[in-house]
Amino acid sequence: MTPGDNGASTPEDDDPFGYLYADGQARGAQPPSGGYGYPNSVSRVRTVGERQYGQPQAPYGQQPTVPQQQGAFGQPNTHYQAPETLPGGAPSARRPASPAGNTGRRGPNTKGLLIGAIAVVAAVVVGIGVAMLNGDSDDDKPSDQVQTAPTKTQDHSPSPSGSSSPAGGALQADTTSNALQLAGGATKASDVKGAHSSDGSYVGGLNQAGASVTWTVDIPSDGPYTLFADYSVAGEDQSMSVTVNGTEFGSKMGLENYRHAADGDFANGWTTSYVYPTLKKGSNTVSLSCQSGDKCNVLIEKLYIKPGHVKRDS
Repeated sequence: MTPGDNGASTPEDDDPFGYLYADGQARGAQPPSGGYGYPNSVSRVRTVGERQYGQPQAPYGQQPTVPQQQGAFGQPNTHYQAPETLPGGAPSARRPASPAGNTGRRGPNTKGLLIGAIAVVAAVVVGIGVAMLNGDSDDDKPSDQVQTAPTKTQDHSPSPSGSSSPAGGALQADTTSNALQLAGGATKASDVKGAHSSDGSYVGGLNQAGASVTWTVDIPSDGPYTLFADYSVAGEDQSMSVTVNGTEFGSKMGLENYRHAADGDFANGWTTSYVYPTLKKGSNTVSLSCQSGDKCNVLIEKLYIKPGHVKRDS
């Protein structure tokens, strides 16, 4: 077979490189400039981006419909519409940033915590104040404890009493009964007013060492008793020794100036004092005497005894 012109051929027989041969050049083949070089060649060149996959394609040999492209860079696009022309205007360029540390949740209620702490402190202060007030009020209340009766070794002082008359049933002795034995310079006298004996007499001269008043008395039963002494003192408080059945008592008889009589004013100094001896059934001897260290500037008008430990002569 010799080369020759076989006439028009189908596109499939087009030789894209025909311009390189003499017979191709004789038929006018040209280098490709959008086609394959033959006069009747089919151009398949498409603009970049023209073909879209997934869409229906134009039939073979027909130009596809080219979609409308955006305008060139820097030129307006007919399909573009500025945001400010839209309803509501242009949106703000940037949303305000949330405060640092704000994750959408509210932080702790510091104001509420502060109020709660103040309330707790106030409650504690009020509780302390109430406790202190209660403590003070308890201190001001009188004690419910009963005063213990004096023992043999305790000094004791009676409350002032204007009466020296013993109650019924008490054993008593005064200068009119001759039951009192006087010694050491003690004598019977009656020049000071206020004595409660039947004749107004009393025992004086006791303000010297060895002076004494002794009483021997019959006691009905063993047990504790109260020995009273009605006396007068003026000025400074006095005290005398007590002896029971020949044994010195554990404490002295306190003879205080409860009447606050002025020095030498014995008429206004009459009062009562006592001690708590334990006596036996039968004869007992009790004595008031002025011993070394005693203060004996007193007048004694009466001695009497009551069973038990009592604090008054009534």
